[in-house]
Amino acid sequence: MLRFLTRRVLGAAVILVLISLVTYLLFFALPSDPALLSCGKNCTPQNIALIHKNLGLDKPIIVQWWDYVIGIFGGRHLPLGNCPAPCFGLSFNNQTPVWSLLKDRYPTTLSLAIGGSLVFLVVGVGLGLISAWKQGSVFDRAASSLSLLGQSVQIYFIGPLAIYLFSYKLGWLNRGSDPSWTSNPGAAFSGLVLPCVIMSVIFWSNYSRQTRSLMVEQLSEEHVRTARAKGMSSRYVFMRYALRGAMGPIVTIFGIDLGSVFGGAIITEATFGLHGLGNLAVTAVNQSDLPLEMGVMLVGATSIVFFNILIDACYAFIDPRIRLG
Repeated sequence: MLRFLTRRVLGAAVILVLISLVTYLLFFALPSDPALLSCGKNCTPQNIALIHKNLGLDKPIIVQWWDYVIGIFGGRHLPLGNCPAPCFGLSFNNQTPVWSLLKDRYPTTLSLAIGGSLVFLVVGVGLGLISAWKQGSVFDRAASSLSLLGQSVQIYFIGPLAIYLFSYKLGWLNRGSDPSWTSNPGAAFSGLVLPCVIMSVIFWSNYSRQTRSLMVEQLSEEHVRTARAKGMSSRYVFMRYALRGAMGPIVTIFGIDLGSVFGGAIITEATFGLHGLGNLAVTAVNQSDLPLEMGVMLVGATSIVFFNILIDACYAFIDPRIRLG
């Protein structure tokens, strides 16, 4: 298991380095110049050169990128001020350390991603299991129809409707707020219930259908029929043999969907007026703020890679053959 996880971690490190390099190169391929954006109308070449120096843009691109990577682990001394590790640079627009901005916004996005994932896994897998257990029943047909309906809607459509109905009209749920887990955990939880439930709709619909399909397939396998022939109860065979065989693909699908989960969290932030990494990313792009763009990109990519490693570990635990690959 240790060798398996070591390979995954080393591969993840290479991926993150490549992501940072590609993001840097793409930024400098854009026609906009941060110096021109911050210089104003009455700008001279001397002022632009000074701003380039202050922003650290007077060096070759590769040198800038390498200094950036080294600074994440060891900190840097920048023309605009000192940047302790982990140094993601200083924002071009207000000279604020990017890491402090990321720390303020990250809990919202992470809470949405984790909360939404828990909801759609519990609801989606649960509905799929019950549908597989009761194949052809009224519940099975109703769950399948509901799943198709859920896959047809979008967050930005059902989000405002849910806010109006459950928050303003009925008053059952908070319309959504940025979580503050240390100061008020109760308010943080109530402020995320509605956003997490809405974000989970398009995901649990897919997982319900996938789980049902996988369970039906597993129930027709030879080893499951053999277990039944030996006199084992249907419930025991369902949970012990069929479910274990279906969980591996479900875990794999969840790993593939992690990027979509974080993407769904960003869309949910915009719909419910939350301030997470998505809101920060839009600000960075609009202002051509390279350090802020890089920080959001790397933190988001690192989160996805980290959770993928955890999922790989779970998959290896479920199926020991994976560890031998």
